[in-house]
Amino acid sequence: MYDKPTESDIILIGAGVMSATLGILLKELVPDWKVTVFETLAAAGEESSNEWNNAGTGHAALCELNYTKENPDGSVDISKALKINEQFQLSKQFWSYLVKNGRLRKPEDFIMSLPHMSYVHGEENVQFLKKRYEALSQNPLFAGMEFSDDPEQLKQWIPLMMDGRESNEPIAATKMDTGTDVNFGALTRIMFDHLENENVNIHYKHNVLDIKRTHGGLWELEVIHMESGRITHHTAKFVFIGAGGGSLHLLQKSGIPEAKNIGGFPVSGLFMVCNNPDVVEQHHAKVYGKAPVGAPPMSVPHLDTRYIDNKRSLLFGPFAGFSPKFLKTGSIFDLITSVKPYNVLTMLSAGAKQMALTKYLIKQLMLSKEQRMEELRQFIPNAKDSDWELIVAGQRVQVIKDTEAGGKGTLQFGTEVVSAADGSIAALLGASPGASTAVHVMLDVLQRCFPERMEEWEPKIKEMVPSYGQSLADDRALFQEIQALTDELLGLDEKTVGHAEATGSY
Repeated sequence: MYDKPTESDIILIGAGVMSATLGILLKELVPDWKVTVFETLAAAGEESSNEWNNAGTGHAALCELNYTKENPDGSVDISKALKINEQFQLSKQFWSYLVKNGRLRKPEDFIMSLPHMSYVHGEENVQFLKKRYEALSQNPLFAGMEFSDDPEQLKQWIPLMMDGRESNEPIAATKMDTGTDVNFGALTRIMFDHLENENVNIHYKHNVLDIKRTHGGLWELEVIHMESGRITHHTAKFVFIGAGGGSLHLLQKSGIPEAKNIGGFPVSGLFMVCNNPDVVEQHHAKVYGKAPVGAPPMSVPHLDTRYIDNKRSLLFGPFAGFSPKFLKTGSIFDLITSVKPYNVLTMLSAGAKQMALTKYLIKQLMLSKEQRMEELRQFIPNAKDSDWELIVAGQRVQVIKDTEAGGKGTLQFGTEVVSAADGSIAALLGASPGASTAVHVMLDVLQRCFPERMEEWEPKIKEMVPSYGQSLADDRALFQEIQALTDELLGLDEKTVGHAEATGSY
């Protein structure tokens, strides 16, 4: 028997950081709207947002070299770095608002101050890093960046990486003390706890089987309870698909024209984790190097101090892996079932274009532990095999679509929002910088899907995100004012950081 659909104003699919962010934004803007969430797993933040499934970097382009490109004339293009940094500033402002107003009570549970560093070797790379530093440090967003190619200085910054380094090859690093380590899994769980207190209906262990448009213009979802097998139906005026790698299949089921000619390519990540506390204590930074030729941006090697499960950890990676699954908990048929008559040419074109990526993935899959250790020793010369073990990190699905600039089957390495022309449904696809820019991305969803409400909502949005609609990169005084406030509320000011380091507290 067909049950009468349960009605909501908003349905969010997936209990990750994106749905949490959108859910809170909407509850702040329109408290009386009925919001319902469906999540396949047993708890929030267990897939892409989980702390073991992402790098935890508050991506602000402080250390990620792939956000700055060298132009043919030798100059460095910093436009993307400024854009990414501004987007992360929006997230910090929103989290600060939530802390100030009691929505998030203990910021130290999800964010810690941690230096972000770029590290290179070889004369050509050293010269590039110096030019990058000179270009970025002129901007208020990157004020305070330091550069050094002096081995003695680098021993102070990264002693673990310099110990036992015998090569005479030129090396250099930049350092930004305003970087952060973010536990997006903890943040997501805290935000969903708040949403539950705001009477948001959160249904765990519920899988969305189908999405279709009703004659009345609503969206109807067919949902199965994973344990009982009971199928229910639910309608809403607006649906957001924030299901990580699972978003593409659900977007395709919606049938909207905007979902045509879009495909996805899964890439999994592997990290090496240090199990020797004495080694972990010798490193205090996130240090990013340069990606190998042909590697996707998410494969930039980095040596990261992390704060997970209330203790300090040290991770190195990522090493790329391949699985046809679109989620860690997905199906081995995910990739093949995502190929449709309307995107098969797009997918085939991408395959022909991405031979370098294919070769890179094959090479990565064939690495032995000793070969991975050799890559680690580019960062830690004295690394011992017995101190490190391999873990499987998150699964990411890179977007493939047809673009004017790249032509048919262009692989996209960013985060993409796909929405219907009438704004009634939107989906988030893609990967890095992802979670770090959740507030920017969800404000974009609001702009796309509720344009008629934005003028009414703007004062409240500016209360939550003070720099909304303004450029911090162009206004040094505004940036300094907002940074001082957010860092104080989030416990990232110098006094708090110094206390945490002195006491070893999390």
